[in-house]
Amino acid sequence: MKLSALISASFLAASVSAQQVNRTATNGWGSTPSQRHYINQTQALCVINAAVAASSVPNDIAVLDPSSQLVAFLRMDNAYLGSIDISMKKAKTVTSFNGQFPSSGLLTRSQPGGDLFGIEETNGGLVVFGGGQPIYDYDGYFIGAVGVSGGTVQQDVDTSVAAAESVGTTLTSA
Repeated sequence: MKLSALISASFLAASVSAQQVNRTATNGWGSTPSQRHYINQTQALCVINAAVAASSVPNDIAVLDPSSQLVAFLRMDNAYLGSIDISMKKAKTVTSFNGQFPSSGLLTRSQPGGDLFGIEETNGGLVVFGGGQPIYDYDGYFIGAVGVSGGTVQQDVDTSVAAAESVGTTLTSA
């Protein structure tokens, strides 16, 4: 077995058992549309409503499907204009790595001296602090991500976790 395959298999096995999610399911190559798992409009609106209910400050809330396409967005009254892009990039950071971790999962590794230093400059800009959460359905399939921006990092994390859990489950740590 190739070293990269062995490392990948070991990481995947540890992640699945630790997080209790199905990360082996495909949403792309080799699958038909009926086999794919993605967040639908009804679920996305539920995520938005849950985020609004959990918000303690005006937020921008973005819901993306697993291929990083926008499904729903809300700018709450008086939310920062600059947070529109941040909320979308928080969700995109999650979907760009197939929901393997929240947006904060890259924070430590992206710092100077880290093995992924500068990664936030790739892919049109990633956000490596909290507020982006993967969304898994109750069968463990990655169906999308939510990004929340407008408060402190902890407020954004709390809101995004509540939003993701309104339609399924999420990861709370990398």
